[in-house]
Amino acid sequence: MKKIWVSLFATAALLCSPATLVCADDTKEVERVENSGIVISEVLNVPEDIPQDLLNKAYCVVVLPSVLKAAFGIGGSYGRGVMTCRSGADFTGPWGAPTMMALEGASIGFQLGGEATDFVLLLMSDRSAKGVLTSKVKLGADASAAAGPKGRDAAAATDATMRAEILSYSRSRGAFAGVSLEGSTLRPDNDANKKLYGKKIGADEIVLKGAVAAPPSATELLHTLNQKSPKRKP
Repeated sequence: MKKIWVSLFATAALLCSPATLVCADDTKEVERVENSGIVISEVLNVPEDIPQDLLNKAYCVVVLPSVLKAAFGIGGSYGRGVMTCRSGADFTGPWGAPTMMALEGASIGFQLGGEATDFVLLLMSDRSAKGVLTSKVKLGADASAAAGPKGRDAAAATDATMRAEILSYSRSRGAFAGVSLEGSTLRPDNDANKKLYGKKIGADEIVLKGAVAAPPSATELLHTLNQKSPKRKP
């Protein structure tokens, strides 16, 4: 009996150790972070997708993998993903530990067409970054938003698009395009942060104060962004 209890304790320690930051109840959060890394890696390795100059100007990136139209029904269901920002007070350092995020809004459902869709949002100002980290932000109202130009289209983007604080993209069935998410809301998913990091912690503490180290599940996400855009350019 003693051996059984020792074995169970050892297993629990492995599943919820400070070194891995992985606990038995955070499986979904770990998968979201890992899937976000896969999505951003695939998107940024296609030359005709997000323009390099826009990525270089971005303060933060939000990735929401495999959002389904069926998720946006009665009851206010939402898409979940992560947000990572460049570190430092002026957002010019390496990409840092991610915070879990939630995207809500009935209007999204009409744009998904019933297929699993990945969303990538670029936050183009410190105001939009700090706003999203501390409260629920309505796109198009609290922060100006626009469908992001892609590939060579960036050079021909309108002034309104280039002045937008948040540029949004979607990918479904391999097709990648700018998509308008105006009217939807973006907010920190604090319950998911608690599960991922093993303690109650605010999104602003994670991103702006560097209160925790990035979990292992964020390795691909951060490696890809630091490789593709290591420093923000004005």
